[in-house]
Amino acid sequence: MERSPRERMVYSAAQLVRARGLAGTGVREIVEHANAPRGSFQHYFPGGKDQLVGEALLWAGDFAAKWAARYPETTSDPTPSGLFAHMVEPWKEEFAKRGYERGCPVMASVADLGGTDTPLTGQIRAALNRWEQAVAEELVRMGIPVPRAHHLAILMISTLEGAIMFARLHHDVTPLNTAVATLSPALTS
Repeated sequence: MERSPRERMVYSAAQLVRARGLAGTGVREIVEHANAPRGSFQHYFPGGKDQLVGEALLWAGDFAAKWAARYPETTSDPTPSGLFAHMVEPWKEEFAKRGYERGCPVMASVADLGGTDTPLTGQIRAALNRWEQAVAEELVRMGIPVPRAHHLAILMISTLEGAIMFARLHHDVTPLNTAVATLSPALTS
């Protein structure tokens, strides 16, 4: 199914922020990357770059949440450690196929904004909340009590994001493998 110019711009914003961060991603580059008509940006995003990037961050949060929710389709015996390995796997594939240029657009945005409160802060929180909720829901389906499921979801996402950072810095997936091997026992206890 072909994406509309608006959808292509949201997707392109997410991809460019993954590689360049917020500060390094301009509207002109997004429109060009999306192969969208030049005048379409203002039409689709009257709120400017913040609106476009905010929607891209929400898209990224939804993408991560949907990936977590697909875990039960991959196994007949879902476990917390299996879910975490499932969350890590696409990053190992990404780095093997495309190199280490791109990370998570949500984390790139957090890094660029530092602890400031901007119009994008709400979208960043919402994106992370959607991801956390999806991971926690999968854990609850496995019999983990709700409060612990949310704590584990935060731990899993935080560990994954840190491992992505180390993997990108060192151009090596070892930090991702280490995260899975080290966190797995904690997830099953």
